[in-house]
Amino acid sequence: MKLVHWLYVVSLLLFVTGIGFVIAGARSARGAPAAVAADVQIAPVATVKQIMGGIVGPAAGVVFNSVSTMTDEKGTVENFPRTDQEWEAVGNSAAALIEAGNLLMMGSRAIDRGDWVTMSRAMMSAGQDVLKAVEAKDKELILDYGDAVNMSCDNCHQKYQRQ
Repeated sequence: MKLVHWLYVVSLLLFVTGIGFVIAGARSARGAPAAVAADVQIAPVATVKQIMGGIVGPAAGVVFNSVSTMTDEKGTVENFPRTDQEWEAVGNSAAALIEAGNLLMMGSRAIDRGDWVTMSRAMMSAGQDVLKAVEAKDKELILDYGDAVNMSCDNCHQKYQRQ
């Protein structure tokens, strides 16, 4: 009877240990990042003009127009995001500016590796600041950081004229 009892205990311990390994393996597989294929090819398609017209211009317009003050004979009207959807739209536009900066530095789009990259990064930095202001839901910061976005655009357009 002792041998049967001993075999039962050992088999129960092996079973529990096996279940533990299965659970640990499942947890580590679930938490592991997806493998990225090393042979992913990135092929730029849009021109700089298309990126400016399709991404940067509209996104900057949303940021610029999101906070303003209008005064007329009826009084003063403040325009700023009030709903979560309005704040999200400004945040999405700031993210688009940041990503557009990445696109402008890709491949043959980068006119040079000096000022072009510096100015693209300035636009990205201003976009990141706008994102922080959106997260804080701070209309005054949106106004301030909108000026930084505008300066990054103006500085770049002074050196690299629009075609």
